Amino acid sequence: MTTGKHTLASSGVSAMIGCNMVLAPRFVLVLLFAVAMLCRGTNAIAQNNQPTTSPGTQQSTGMTRAAPVSSTAERIFEAARGKLLQIRTELAASGRQTTLGSAFLVAGDLAITNYHVVSQYVLEPNLYRLEYFTAANNHGSLQVLGFDIANDLALVKIDRAQPEHFVFDPRKLEDLIKGEQLYAMGNPLDIGFAIVEGTYNGMVERSYTPHIHFSGAVNPGMSGGPAVARNGDVVGINVATRLDGELVSFLVPAQYAVALLAHAPRDPPKPETLRAELGRQLAARQTELYARLEAAGLQAAAFGPYVAGESKADWFTCWGQTNAEQVPKPRAMVESTNCSSESDIFVAGDLSVGRVFVTHSYIRSVDLNAFQFATYVARQNGLQWPARWREKWYTPPRCTQDFIRAAPADIGPPVEAIWCARAYKDFPDLYDVALTTITQDRNREALVSRLSLQAVTYEAARSLAKQFLAALQWQK
Repeated sequence: MTTGKHTLASSGVSAMIGCNMVLAPRFVLVLLFAVAMLCRGTNAIAQNNQPTTSPGTQQSTGMTRAAPVSSTAERIFEAARGKLLQIRTELAASGRQTTLGSAFLVAGDLAITNYHVVSQYVLEPNLYRLEYFTAANNHGSLQVLGFDIANDLALVKIDRAQPEHFVFDPRKLEDLIKGEQLYAMGNPLDIGFAIVEGTYNGMVERSYTPHIHFSGAVNPGMSGGPAVARNGDVVGINVATRLDGELVSFLVPAQYAVALLAHAPRDPPKPETLRAELGRQLAARQTELYARLEAAGLQAAAFGPYVAGESKADWFTCWGQTNAEQVPKPRAMVESTNCSSESDIFVAGDLSVGRVFVTHSYIRSVDLNAFQFATYVARQNGLQWPARWREKWYTPPRCTQDFIRAAPADIGPPVEAIWCARAYKDFPDLYDVALTTITQDRNREALVSRLSLQAVTYEAARSLAKQFLAALQWQK
């Protein structure tokens, strides 16, 4: 999806290719010019290459021109042109477009797109309406039949049946070969339908949500378009791209679109029920996420005299950093580990949820006395929410503070524990929760740890917090 500003919307280091949720707009237009100088005389040409005429060529002014040969991309796009759609979200009152995305026909009047392409309408059906356009510039209204928020998919129904539609690739993902050519289609930046050639590079590693790694230039406005194999069968659906790389894009595996098509109703639900369905799906997805997180358990990580827990789940990525090279020399040394899960999902242009953050900062005094060190450490425990507080989505946060023992006295240190929570206004029983602990057993060493959970039930948050606290121990 794209907006009139032609921006990429960033969420961390990846972007939904089409929503207007802009945290860090970046837009780069690169023009590549190539000039070939053909300045040789006709005598030299005649000496080296005598003009010939053969079937399929044309002789004119002494030069030959080969007959055009259709490439695979040309063949695929020509066959797909009538099955592609552009989806526009428009203000209901004025008809002005607010976001753009792509879609593709999968039955007579049914099409698949991304949830984030139609999310404004799902959340505010009284403010927005949906319209589609074809490559032939025919257009009409469409309705949302169903969606799968966990995989960012939606099934929509257009106002008139079309004679052609795409077919899903029957192969399993494990049958695809890394390096196999794939072709992504859509309407990038509202400049016209296009096809992009790229390669299949397996499934994305360290990701909770299954995504195909597609090495190809998928741009804003192509969200919801199909990515097909050489025979034209749909392998995946364009969904996101990385802003900090080149040609690193992501596809939703086609199997999830097949499942949505099979289970979604054929009669459009009442618009006012869409938001409730969104809440139901979000709660179910988050319940599964945190159950899997707790079941994965924690592995011990050493920080000076302490041991703390880091998730064993393979969809976490951890990075380390230190202030040791700062100038002037710091008065306290800080070595930090920052872990985050690749598990967030798009809800709205200004709301993505589902990420888990685990941080540990081991702090040692260089030349601070005990009082100065305690003051320095106290500054590290400020609440850092994974997202800014927004009154639209959240209640104000509430915090409690206490001194506890994270583990039995013979194996773990006493800690100061700070528990903060804020509720989601639109999604009952879901909260953002942050637990911060600060060890209290040494005058010039401390471990500050934080567990942050997005869109979690209170019961799941308490259970994960107990697991996190129990892992905080002394080194044996």
